[in-house]
Amino acid sequence: LCLGTTRNNFEGKKVIHLEYEAYTSMAETEIKKICRDVRQKWPSVKHIAVHHRLGLVPITEASVIISVSSPYRAESLEAVMYCINTLKASVPIWKKEIYEDKYSWKENKECFWANSEK
Repeated sequence: LCLGTTRNNFEGKKVIHLEYEAYTSMAETEIKKICRDVRQKWPSVKHIAVHHRLGLVPITEASVIISVSSPYRAESLEAVMYCINTLKASVPIWKKEIYEDKYSWKENKECFWANSEK
């Protein structure tokens, strides 16, 4: 199980809340692809749940949850790690951090489109 919660600071700045936006249909397609990949890589996996919130997410609340069940914990844990890393790298979800006096759009360092433009 991976439960990603919002942090209250970034580089010394107080974060008030986060806002997430997505290209929803593409995000859903990419998440389904991640789930199919998990089933191919770890055939013993029984159940997979992946959900990423959109819109306003207050501090300390969950932004993303990933759950994987299998008869073997190592495979479940590997699959969860694969899911979160692949989600951050390929799913079109954007994060806006709201601070006390300004805001900033953040990109995942892992996402392939951020690295290809540099």
